[in-house]
Amino acid sequence: MAHDARRERFIDDVLAGRLSRREVFRRGAALGFGASALAAALAAGPGLARAAQEAGTLNVSSNNSDPEPRRFMEEVTVPGFTTKTGTEVELNTVNHEDFKQAIRTYLASGDPPDVLTWFAGNRMRFFVERELVAPVSDVFQAEGWETAYPEGILAVSKGADDEYYFVPTNYYGWAVFFRPSILQQAGIETPPQTFDELLTAVDTLRQAEITPFTLGTKAPWPAAAWFDYLNMRTNGPEFHVKLTDGQAAYNSPEVKETFANWRRLLDAGAFIEQPEALEWQDALTPMLQGEAAMYLMGGFITDSMTTEQEQDLDFFSFPKINDVPVGQEAPTDGFFMSAKAKNAEQAKQFLAYVGGRESQEAAARDPELARIAVHKDVPLDIYPPLVQKQVTLLQEADYITQFYDRDTSPEMADKGMAAFVEFMNNPDDVDQILDGLDEERKRIFENG
Repeated sequence: MAHDARRERFIDDVLAGRLSRREVFRRGAALGFGASALAAALAAGPGLARAAQEAGTLNVSSNNSDPEPRRFMEEVTVPGFTTKTGTEVELNTVNHEDFKQAIRTYLASGDPPDVLTWFAGNRMRFFVERELVAPVSDVFQAEGWETAYPEGILAVSKGADDEYYFVPTNYYGWAVFFRPSILQQAGIETPPQTFDELLTAVDTLRQAEITPFTLGTKAPWPAAAWFDYLNMRTNGPEFHVKLTDGQAAYNSPEVKETFANWRRLLDAGAFIEQPEALEWQDALTPMLQGEAAMYLMGGFITDSMTTEQEQDLDFFSFPKINDVPVGQEAPTDGFFMSAKAKNAEQAKQFLAYVGGRESQEAAARDPELARIAVHKDVPLDIYPPLVQKQVTLLQEADYITQFYDRDTSPEMADKGMAAFVEFMNNPDDVDQILDGLDEERKRIFENG
């Protein structure tokens, strides 16, 4: 209230002409007014100054702390929105990892940011369930996003009440990347489409003395991709999300079937030896050197490859196991609005802007950023051919998941990923591993 009173007095002083230009900018900046709004107020007279005070300055907190995402937010997104709407934005950028801890404090405070960057799916629903995030279904309907976004993306933008809370802006997919020349060298002309075909390909590659799959689990998260896909293809993506939400047991018959399928790959010699000694980038080397054929990895794999190496790179969707809907991993970033947003109308305008085709196409066309837009009206031909194929794969998915460490709680993710690596090293201990994992699930989800 004291802050609001100071803003009122400041506006009165501006209107009365009691302040020098220098004093207007000094006091205005201290009270949260943007420089361009103050300049416009001085140039246009009292009407615009009063409008700026009434509208307020939109406060956006961002985890886009890496150089290129930060540059794009500061130099493209925010100025583009201000130019289009006239609303000033106060952008607060926080280190990505620090933001993950700070966001709880931000949202629970009495004066939270109006808009915040975050992740779709479980990570968003955590705050929705605590009534810290505002619904924005009206924005989705007004902007026509229910037809402009892929079905799988719509699902991970909703809370349990079927209301939309999250505005997605970009994502990246996971798939089985492979070198066509290596498969052909082993006599495999067509990538496997079923699990049985995958097992046959593994056997064929082993006979040709080629490692079927490279993998690096020194940091355990790449093993989680194997769990996610095997579980989705065995039991379906809806069961998988139920499990990661803590509503199904890790030692259930369904999950045991998932690990039985994983065991079939281990027994067939599908994986590189001692993956726990390798970082994910290190594990790419055997594939580039022709010693391994395939790698289950995110689309960012190309960031560690030369243009020449990419010429001999392709991917296929993780093969089908049972007759279930097809889920794809596609970690999705975007924005949501605080339930206590003081500038709710401007916040919704900002969400409409970043969720729209224009903003997302700009991010996709930016050569240093090259985001994959979720908006289906962004033309495919602006992407390289391999990315076009990824977009098509994701748009055709029945369900989009966010990857294990985003789909479950952080503590459960740590326990789960460690257990996946342990299983790969000691598959005979599967029952003990799954019983222990379910005890952790009960402790974390059921006992608070």
